[in-house]
Amino acid sequence: MKKLFKALGIVLLVLILAVVGLFGYLTLTEYKPAAVEDLAIDQNRTAPLDKQTFTVLSWNVGYCALGEESDFFMDGGKEVRPPHKAIVDKNFGNILTELKAIGADFTFLQEVDSGSTRSYGMDQVAQLREELGQASAYALNFCTDFVPYPVPPIGRVRSGLLTLSTCQIAQAQRLSLPCPFSWPVSTANLKRCMLVSRIPLADQQRELVLVNFHLEAYDDGEGKIAQTRQLLSLLEEEYGKGNYVLAGGDWNQIFPLTEDAWPNTHKDLWTPGVLREDELAEGWRFYWDDSVPTCRLLNQPYDPADTENTQYYVIDGFLASPNLTVEACDTLDEGFRFSDHNPVLIRLTMGE
Repeated sequence: MKKLFKALGIVLLVLILAVVGLFGYLTLTEYKPAAVEDLAIDQNRTAPLDKQTFTVLSWNVGYCALGEESDFFMDGGKEVRPPHKAIVDKNFGNILTELKAIGADFTFLQEVDSGSTRSYGMDQVAQLREELGQASAYALNFCTDFVPYPVPPIGRVRSGLLTLSTCQIAQAQRLSLPCPFSWPVSTANLKRCMLVSRIPLADQQRELVLVNFHLEAYDDGEGKIAQTRQLLSLLEEEYGKGNYVLAGGDWNQIFPLTEDAWPNTHKDLWTPGVLREDELAEGWRFYWDDSVPTCRLLNQPYDPADTENTQYYVIDGFLASPNLTVEACDTLDEGFRFSDHNPVLIRLTMGE
């Protein structure tokens, strides 16, 4: 018995040392970006935006691993990643085809991996840049050598926001958003941000300021609220300078009244926050299209015929400054084949 207890004690000690060592390593290597960071601009252009009406596409591509075949453990499913790299390759190829076909002037992408275990090490940023040949900036919002949760663990993650432009980007910056998580959860968690791109305009001193973002998902709600307020503050500041301002992305919050169109019948699983128009400054408006859902719950592989267990949301869309006129805002129905989100396309005209 003494030998058994001794052996068990040694095993327990080894486990404790391993856990302490892991969290020590994650603490020492934790990604701690500055409040403001200048970003490199790849394949930049020299021509400013030279037209009054332009289009912007926003799409959370789910690191090309959350298509129709997939579920996700945080949403009530089981998967950490697809069982085969071929699924990621298939989703990436189809997303790329759709981006080329849509041909937006500017594209906001969220959850784009640049070397993560969950997407089999694919550098999606480099491939998108090569295939699309547009000016672009990339901002990390998830960067850790190892996420130890669940079993099997998520592992290494390099992921973020990618903004693409068919004209010049004068400046691109990563602006940190408040993080609602404390140690030790923060060591291997997302560090949300805004990717702010400044687009020069032909024959104007003003700029078009584009803000790409992906707000908090799995928090208690306070993180989303704090991040939204910081976003609104930035937008109002830029509009106060006389600029045209557009923000778009994955809010992880439903737009006003959209729960009437797509009611949440699975509140025991993931529940989004709710955006409030009464918190907007005068003249500002949210823009969304609830004729088609923009997101599905990943509690199971996609089965539109299973109306009992399939949950939809409208959490992707835009916020435009008063000097921009929105001509159209449409959710493009991709049928959740390649991502758990549908893309949203907006067309705007700059006023006086």
